Amino acid sequence: MSSLRGMVASLWHYRGFIRTSVARDFQLRYRGSALGIVWTLLQPIGTVVVLTIVFTRVMQPRLPGGDAFTYSIYLCAGVFAWGLFAEIVQRELNVFIENGNYLKKSSFPRSSLPLIVAITAVVNFGLAFAVYFVFLLAIDRFPGWVVLWTLPLVLVIALLAVGLGILLGTANVFFRDLGPAVPIVLQFWFWLTPIVYPVAVVPDFIRPWFAINPLASAVGALQDIFTGGQAPTWQTLITLASVAVVACVAGLAAFRSQGDNIVDEL
Repeated sequence: MSSLRGMVASLWHYRGFIRTSVARDFQLRYRGSALGIVWTLLQPIGTVVVLTIVFTRVMQPRLPGGDAFTYSIYLCAGVFAWGLFAEIVQRELNVFIENGNYLKKSSFPRSSLPLIVAITAVVNFGLAFAVYFVFLLAIDRFPGWVVLWTLPLVLVIALLAVGLGILLGTANVFFRDLGPAVPIVLQFWFWLTPIVYPVAVVPDFIRPWFAINPLASAVGALQDIFTGGQAPTWQTLITLASVAVVACVAGLAAFRSQGDNIVDEL
């Protein structure tokens, strides 16, 4: 407990560095680009448009109460949530390798590196979701106060991604094959999560996977908020939060135990 308190205190002490690093990350990402941060919005929107065109005729009849916009609303909620998760995991996979010089500085809080990645990803997600909200208001499908449940669900998804990302990022320093392997696994994970399709169309032999896939519950809860105005159950939130906390504890424990070895390896 004292080590966790010390880590939080260290991160707070270096909050200026973290804030500056997040701003610099955006500047470097869009340097020389005419549209700049607009690309953050265009990429997920483009994905949603393509998938909507391809799958609307197939999936629209499978969604209860479906109209011309139901599938797009369903798809956006899932794609944006997945985008947050995948961005954090993939960037944290290489965060220690890419910042080896920082890790060698004893006065530098090493745990701030995955935090910077997570904050940047959450800001990207927030921008995309703001456009999503405007779309819902424009078509008069904003779900109302129940949308506030988005906040704990997004927090849980981000925490799960951070924990898994730190764990994979630590292992990737020593086993570089993880670098190309993880994106492949994430592609399978995407299609084994009910993002593009509803659970109703899934064969029975695949459904047990959803019981052990925390993203299936998190994405499903988000989709229920925006397509049906249904709040997630407390059982769902508690289960998801427990899995996210365990992932974070495991990731931080692995990173702390291998911290010196990571520096030597790099």
